[in-house]
Amino acid sequence: MDERAPSDFTGLCDLATFTALPRITGLTLSLDGSRLVATVQEPDPKRSKYVSALWEIPLDPHGEPMRLTRSEKGETAPAFLPGGSLLFTSSRPVPDGDDDETTGARLWMLPTSGEPRVVAERPGGLVGPVVAAEAGTILLTGSRLTGSTDGDDAERRKARNVRKVSAIWHTGMPIRYWDHELGEESPRLLSHDVAAKPAQADESGEPSGPHDLVPDATVELTEAAYSISADGGTVATSWRARRGHGRAPSCVELVDVATGTRERLASEDGWEFDGPQVSPGGDRVAMSREREGTFETPVAMGLDIVPAGVSTGSTGGGGSTGGAGSTGGTVQVQLGDVFPTEWAWSRDGGTLFVAGDLAGRGAVVAVDPRTGEVRTRLASDASYSQLCPSPDGTALFALRSAIDSAPAPVRLDVTAANQQPTALPTPAPTPALPGELVEVTTSTADGQTVHSWLCLPAGKGPAPLMLWVHGGPFGSWNSWSWRWNPWVAVARGWAVLLPDPALSTGYGPEWMRRAWPYVAEEVWSDLQTALDDVLARPEVDEQHVACLGASFGGYMTNWIAGHTDRFGAIVTHSGSWALDQQHATTDAAAYKTGIFGTLAEHPEWYAANSPHNAVDDIVTPMLVIHGNRDYRVPLYETLRLWWDLVSRHEDPEAMPHRFLQLTSENHWVLSPSNAEIWYDAVLGFCAQHVLGEDWTPSPLL
Repeated sequence: MDERAPSDFTGLCDLATFTALPRITGLTLSLDGSRLVATVQEPDPKRSKYVSALWEIPLDPHGEPMRLTRSEKGETAPAFLPGGSLLFTSSRPVPDGDDDETTGARLWMLPTSGEPRVVAERPGGLVGPVVAAEAGTILLTGSRLTGSTDGDDAERRKARNVRKVSAIWHTGMPIRYWDHELGEESPRLLSHDVAAKPAQADESGEPSGPHDLVPDATVELTEAAYSISADGGTVATSWRARRGHGRAPSCVELVDVATGTRERLASEDGWEFDGPQVSPGGDRVAMSREREGTFETPVAMGLDIVPAGVSTGSTGGGGSTGGAGSTGGTVQVQLGDVFPTEWAWSRDGGTLFVAGDLAGRGAVVAVDPRTGEVRTRLASDASYSQLCPSPDGTALFALRSAIDSAPAPVRLDVTAANQQPTALPTPAPTPALPGELVEVTTSTADGQTVHSWLCLPAGKGPAPLMLWVHGGPFGSWNSWSWRWNPWVAVARGWAVLLPDPALSTGYGPEWMRRAWPYVAEEVWSDLQTALDDVLARPEVDEQHVACLGASFGGYMTNWIAGHTDRFGAIVTHSGSWALDQQHATTDAAAYKTGIFGTLAEHPEWYAANSPHNAVDDIVTPMLVIHGNRDYRVPLYETLRLWWDLVSRHEDPEAMPHRFLQLTSENHWVLSPSNAEIWYDAVLGFCAQHVLGEDWTPSPLL
């Protein structure tokens, strides 16, 4: 293969260097708007895991970022108190303290001058602090062992730890979430006041610890999203009460901090409500509204603004109009094709800022919460996240990310439409890119348009091509990825095609309906249309093509492998193989079985869409990758796929397929060393089978 990667692209050419590059994962703004802090992730000295530290980002574009924290354990979840002190969570050791390995992360405070100190701790740890902008009340989550009380939780944890108890007693669903077990612990929603008054002290006279706002909750706060009003009096939280048939859909409840009373704010059969953001005044709550979907009806996503004084249900069940209509004062935000991913209130509550996917990029808009109409589209050039409105109402700070740009802090003017944001200094710059990004649109047979990005290497001559299929399926190739980074392949001479086929987000509900319910042939038709169009370009070598995908993309590559022989190699990561098996064993079994039903109910759909039915037609060499701790697509899928492939080959030495098993990873590859091995294996396997190159697996294997 031609050498197309100049020497100054070391950050993408050398896998050890690439996987060690710093990356920004979070952003927070002080309550007075004077300080911006980013969470930055880098490998630990052993390169065994990524560890986060906090960096201050100058608001002056000509300033220099400054590192604020250092520890072996790292620091995450920064949040500012009204006085300017910075909160964070960390498992770092306490100076002169007696560390208990069952304690977990503590809540720390870094004052404007001086050293950080612990301000709260709890058996099992504390996570996710958010702060009431005026009162300074801290809202965060912790846990206690199921069946424990606050009085005996610490001792029970120590006893289980000493005796290495790992048993969990389940009484219903869910029992897993992505990469961790549920049921052993009961999540708690806690409030805490750092400057506790004497009346809030315990019997020893010391300030009391975090207060359990919902002491009777058992499983309802599992993976909860929550927020707090500026005065600290009202909390909005997602709430998952178990219902029949293994379902636990998310609704939203309000909690009065002073009394602990709860009010069901949004709940309706067939809909889920999540991500509640209570307005600063506590009078309204912005939340996502998602139709659960059935075999006939696609999933639909929207955004509601619900008056806090108008309940659409009652604590303990029931529900009415929170998602389907605009009764009771509910306002449905009119976002058009923008698929909402994040939202945040302005400090005065007069504007709701919303970020989301849009047409292969993303957008951030300013919404009038009274009408739900978009006042201004601030930007639509990239994907935006970590929205931080300034208290004076003039600016919106955020992380901007694009296919060719790593997440970086920017400033948006809240009065300007379709602007180019002001870039702020970053401790994690985008590495030099070894090629160019080209936008491609392709017409389909039914008159639709498929949007794609094409990453082309620098240099002469047609480049071999990789077709990458994104996960989700409700997603879009519209932002930088450290895990699936096309520029690593481009640095080695590959062109990479990133299409958004049917079911992708940011193109409106009809784009999902075209391939509902997950009709693989329709998705493949869009992918093939985009692929054929690009292969006609002179910059691309149509004779040397590979196909890769993960999650839903892994499902599609599994299906594609049994329906075409046009690729020289196929890479499938965490992909479903036997759908009747996966739908009942995934952590999201209620969701999957609710949409697709059983094999007996929809035999024709399962016959056409389950990849395992076409295993005898697979002739393309496949690299199969899976993490043992993947609960969304359980390892059983790849174990069965691997047996189906291996058992069909009489000569083991001649079998072209390979299996990269990552025993400590989950749905993603999260350790630097395993990520390095992953890239080496994917690129090497494709080079071997598509280009005929010799390849020796990484010495780390």
